[in-house]
Amino acid sequence: MMSRTVRQPLLRRSSWVVAFSLGLAAASAGAATWPVTPGQRSTAQQVAEAGVPLSELAPNAPDSYTVKRGDTLWDISKIFLKTPWRWPELWGMNLDQIRNPHLIYPGQVLYLDKTGDRARLRLGKPIETQDGKLSPRVRAEPLPDDAIASVPMHLIGPFLNDAIVLDSNTLETAPRVVATQEGRVLVSKGENAYVRGDLSAARNWQLFREPKPLIDPTTNELLGFEARYVGTAEYTRPGEIRALPDGKSEIVPSTITVTNLREEANIGDRLSPAPARDVEAFAPHSPGGPMSGRIISVYGDGLNAGQNQIVSINRGARDGVERGHVLALWRAGTQRVDTTDEAKAMIRLPDERHGLLFVFRVFERVSYALILQVKDPVSAGDLFTEP
Repeated sequence: MMSRTVRQPLLRRSSWVVAFSLGLAAASAGAATWPVTPGQRSTAQQVAEAGVPLSELAPNAPDSYTVKRGDTLWDISKIFLKTPWRWPELWGMNLDQIRNPHLIYPGQVLYLDKTGDRARLRLGKPIETQDGKLSPRVRAEPLPDDAIASVPMHLIGPFLNDAIVLDSNTLETAPRVVATQEGRVLVSKGENAYVRGDLSAARNWQLFREPKPLIDPTTNELLGFEARYVGTAEYTRPGEIRALPDGKSEIVPSTITVTNLREEANIGDRLSPAPARDVEAFAPHSPGGPMSGRIISVYGDGLNAGQNQIVSINRGARDGVERGHVLALWRAGTQRVDTTDEAKAMIRLPDERHGLLFVFRVFERVSYALILQVKDPVSAGDLFTEP
């Protein structure tokens, strides 16, 4: 068992939430309409102005940085900080002069202010002074609605609704694809498929392959069933039961048209009503206390995972896991023979930290996380802890 000293966060949990809710990042331009109360503004000012110790800066932190399209606050924070999830402490926004504090845009310039023994980021625009030197000026007007997000949403976005964990295998009784168009083995985008089951609950549906059980690698507890996402379809024609002249009846299945696919649909795939898109903003932050667990599996068919891939972990809401939690990945120490010992004793090397996870979807007993960075392949059973 690994023994480590747990570092307590410098700011209270509520400060993290307020700092983010005031928009040091935004997942969509819709954040521009969020209200800012006097209390929130006051708290955000205290959090932002606190800054971080100079010792927390990255070794080669630049004096300024111009935000580029495609940046995230995570990317920018890695440029300035050793621990990127602490960006709310670094961000020294001037809330009186920035009319909309929710959004940070490409083209804006960030300046690293190292006044005293603390570091802060200032948001501004350089202007030329009389002596020909550049100095920062705070930008008062927002740029067009293309604000950057806190984390790489283009990687997480497709999984916010598509990766689901069921407490029981409820898809066993869900509507199912029973046939394809004549001559088709698999169903592609734009093609029809035929379904038995009640489709009256919705017009738009998600398609899933048969769920697989998620087993806790430590306790062997069944944590739920992971439904493998296939694509989406629209319910286009109801089925019916036709009476035949001989007094018997025949079943005519309902018709769906496939609208989007991650992989080709097939007979036996199950349907579930498509939920509303999840666009809630969230920001990276460290858990408030000790946390540890194991990787259950790599999402999809892979046995190992690398950077920007998705894994499931054996901790969920019941264990205190939250969206936005940043977790450290550890490589288990290997067993070796001590060749310097006449008895050739077996030893185990210490566990080594080798990456970071970002939790983006939380269920009761299971969560999904994006591998933000990693040195070695990640596989089922690997350990994670608080960073």
